[in-house]
Amino acid sequence: MKGLIVINAYPNGEKFLRQSERIGAELRLRGVETTVLRNGQISFTVGATGALSLSTQEKYAFAVYLDKDKYLGAALERTGLRLFNSARAVELCDDKVTTYLALQEAGLRLAETVPAPLCYTPNANPDEDFLRRVAATLGFPTVVKKSYGSFGEGVRLARDFEELKSAAKAFLYQPHCYQKFVAESFGRDIRVIVIGGKAVAAMARVAQGGEFRSNIELGGIGKPIALSKPYAVAAERAAQKIGLDYCGVDLLETSDGPVLCEVNSNAFFEGLESATGFNVAGAYAEYIVQTVSKEK
Repeated sequence: MKGLIVINAYPNGEKFLRQSERIGAELRLRGVETTVLRNGQISFTVGATGALSLSTQEKYAFAVYLDKDKYLGAALERTGLRLFNSARAVELCDDKVTTYLALQEAGLRLAETVPAPLCYTPNANPDEDFLRRVAATLGFPTVVKKSYGSFGEGVRLARDFEELKSAAKAFLYQPHCYQKFVAESFGRDIRVIVIGGKAVAAMARVAQGGEFRSNIELGGIGKPIALSKPYAVAAERAAQKIGLDYCGVDLLETSDGPVLCEVNSNAFFEGLESATGFNVAGAYAEYIVQTVSKEK
């Protein structure tokens, strides 16, 4: 069996390469001949008649799709290639607001969110009437997020109306949203890894130095936890609703149970493996091999 791992054409740091190397190593341990290619090494052309041609003629049984490029993902699937995760699932997770819309009828508690209107007009200023409605709906502090982004980048905490205007000005020409701040979970969340619809590992991420974002990349510390059933069910339901083979689900802790914050289709697992000792790459590789064998 031959497998392909697709990563971004411009990996931003060694952790992107380590992620693909870990998955590739675990697949090879299971007898899968595995190739890692960057997006761009697999270019595709849509012809005048609508026919699709790829720059690689290799026959792979599957591809682990670690990029977020919806175009290449869709093209690979049109050739009949099985993707982990599917192009549609990756697309739904790439945009945070699209994720919330997809989960709206999943029976989950979501952080209350107001999408920002898109702006294309040069030298415009944020609509203060709109921002006052945001403030009236969500209160302060308010979380301001770019719709696209990872590692806690593009996330601000607006403590008053002036900070809200400042964040709105900074993000004006990028899709973004405003989200209710969950004070009970300040500087802490639960990251759950879901594989094949089952929660397999989890850690608490705890921010340091007064930072409200708990991302490991921003200095947060991962701590192993015993995942309670409500949190496992919430993570599994989110993954199943979006159709993800693999993901990381971020949950906020409250006295009333979990509040879903984000779903990450290409969640990094290095920090969780270090914190918990659980072999995420191995579990994912095992699931892939078993799934492809069943679907033949």
